[in-house]
Amino acid sequence: MRKIHIQINKLVVLSYILFGLAVLTSSCKNKDQHVEENDFTQYVDQRIGTGGHGHVFMGANVPFGLVQLGPTSIPQTWDWTSGYHISDTTVIGFSHLHLSGTGIGDLSDIVLMPTTGAVNHNRGTHDSYDTGMWSYFSHANERFAPGYYSTFLDRYSVKVELTATQRVGFHKYTFEGNANDARIVIDLENGTCWDTPVEGNLTVLNNNTIAGYRYSKGWADDQRIYFVVEFSRPFNKFQIYDKNVPKEGKSFTSTQVYGEAFYGNISSEAIYVKVALSPVSIENAMLNMKAELPEWDFDQIKQNAQNIWNKELSKIKIKTEDENVKKIFYTGLYHTMIAPSVFNDVNGDYRGADGRSHTNDGFTNYTTFSLWDTYRAAHPLMTIIHPEKVPDIINTMLTIYQQQGKLPVWHLMGCETNCMVGNPAIPVVADAMLKGFTGFDYDLAYDAMKVSNMKDERGMDLYKKYSYIPFDKYNESVATCLEYALADWALAQVAQKNDKKVDYQYFNNRSKAYRYYFDTQSHFLRGLSSDGKRRASFNPIHSTHREDDYTEGNAWQYTWLVPHDIEGLSSLFGSRENFHQKLDSLFIVEGDMGEGASPDITGLIGQYAHGNEPSHHVLYIYTMTGQPWKTADLVRRVLAELYHSQPDGLSGNEDVGQMSAWYILSALGFYQVEPAGGRYYFGSPIVDEAILNVGKDKTFSIIAHNNSSENKYIQSLKLNGKPYKLPYIHFSDISSGGKLVLEMGSKPAVWFE
Repeated sequence: MRKIHIQINKLVVLSYILFGLAVLTSSCKNKDQHVEENDFTQYVDQRIGTGGHGHVFMGANVPFGLVQLGPTSIPQTWDWTSGYHISDTTVIGFSHLHLSGTGIGDLSDIVLMPTTGAVNHNRGTHDSYDTGMWSYFSHANERFAPGYYSTFLDRYSVKVELTATQRVGFHKYTFEGNANDARIVIDLENGTCWDTPVEGNLTVLNNNTIAGYRYSKGWADDQRIYFVVEFSRPFNKFQIYDKNVPKEGKSFTSTQVYGEAFYGNISSEAIYVKVALSPVSIENAMLNMKAELPEWDFDQIKQNAQNIWNKELSKIKIKTEDENVKKIFYTGLYHTMIAPSVFNDVNGDYRGADGRSHTNDGFTNYTTFSLWDTYRAAHPLMTIIHPEKVPDIINTMLTIYQQQGKLPVWHLMGCETNCMVGNPAIPVVADAMLKGFTGFDYDLAYDAMKVSNMKDERGMDLYKKYSYIPFDKYNESVATCLEYALADWALAQVAQKNDKKVDYQYFNNRSKAYRYYFDTQSHFLRGLSSDGKRRASFNPIHSTHREDDYTEGNAWQYTWLVPHDIEGLSSLFGSRENFHQKLDSLFIVEGDMGEGASPDITGLIGQYAHGNEPSHHVLYIYTMTGQPWKTADLVRRVLAELYHSQPDGLSGNEDVGQMSAWYILSALGFYQVEPAGGRYYFGSPIVDEAILNVGKDKTFSIIAHNNSSENKYIQSLKLNGKPYKLPYIHFSDISSGGKLVLEMGSKPAVWFE
């Protein structure tokens, strides 16, 4: 996804990381505690991805829930976009909305902070406690598990515990000893990074209930969230502030609203706080509270959250002798289920892309669609293990189309950010249609794809005029055109299946636009001007972020972004041998990308960049072109070297589950290369056995015999007892249930014709 960057003080961050790693000894489960064999949450380590550029969320939530409740640190740089980074030990409060793995920061709305004594509502800096309301904490005191987070605030001597339901955050604050002047602050000013408050309101309903709303702008340019806060104990007093100025009355509206619930001197008895959210209204937030969390049993809600996570994580049961693989695998699976997030109330009401509140339309509405990332692996994984959610995802996208005139590009909290290039929702919708999912209007879906694919914006007018996008008319022209082309191909497949011959011919022809960019001399896809000329200067390694022909990449990486027509791309090289020589070179060539290169170009093997999504299909091109052993070699290398179980265990941003979805599919042994249609090409499984719950009481088993680090090459396959001779397995074979048996060996082999 598009990243906005601020230069990081590398020495400071490194010192924080070294300190953090030295004290990371805590986890929610005691090592001596008996762990059930079917407790898959035991393998989830939320620290993975909180270091480096992973940008993952740390806190309490349930799968696909609206609420992500966790600590928010004093925001610093690009690596704090989730509100948390393992190198930091500051906290300004506990926020109810967070992003996970994105390259732009937003949210961290509705902040609560338990304190003692008078506080300064300024955000503060790391220099002195006097500068604002914040506290240090120690990673050694953190405890966490799916659905639960706990830390200790050193400044205020408060133990904080958090859990959540889909729409309600649940806090437990235990003040150490006899706290003097205990308070709980509600902060409606602060968010993360690019967030700016527009209007906030606090209203006292009674002596233990507060309601309000927060409007803000940032990446989501018109975000609105409503809430109700209930305290387990009546407060002695509730004071509303305009920043630090006390205001009279029970209701106040401003851009910097704060409220403080005063409890005076209290013992170590815990105070519980429930915060229900709604994208529609305060009344609906009350409904959400009543439906999801009417009681005050914190331990039960914590257990419920863990049970929900365990149920979802159990949709893939793996066997492997490598405990580290289990940790990376199930943490990755956990990451794929943080978003998309539910974005409607328990009565079905939701806030649409048109800015209006809509009454229940009969489907679950979602938000947080990082589609430029997730169409590649996260959504293809969802079609396998979450088929029940696919119709709601597609209905959400179709409703967005009806409300804003096009399918979503990067949708957040009901707002279109238009982040990244291409039409990335089209492959997702087309994939669902080609795989035979039902529960949505096929005619509407087709219209939505076609209209979105013809809309004269974001370079499409140039694409239609020239049949490619010229670099002298539009920036990042090659990347933009290639993304449009693969969406064209996905739409063409649906047109062909539905006998729309004219549309098929048009979009299929347009999908071959990559041919215009192919330079027969250098064998790269290079920018082309409106008068058919190449750029005067060209360096295939050099990259200038936002100012060249590529998006977060260079010519070496983008030459392969033709996943829908690898045979056509191969033919341009003159021979299969030339094609493979060029592809082999991708993993060897090194060089300086230049000072202006995006820091997203990470996870390098030669010029292959696993830390960014346009490279994610490339390893599987070898299988598609008759050399599956090279795919096996490289997949095993990436799985072993570019994923690990430390905080910096991701080679790039998590990107809302995409980075982890690549790991999950590749660890199982296959990957959907083409943007839609359901052909999962084989690589090399690192798990010995996997049982996938594919819905409707069906399972699909994968068994890799003689599997090891040496025996990494597929020798032969059997599907449901019969020899299997294809380089891929189709979605229909997986979703029907059955058994796939792979015989592994130490010698390269080709099992398909």
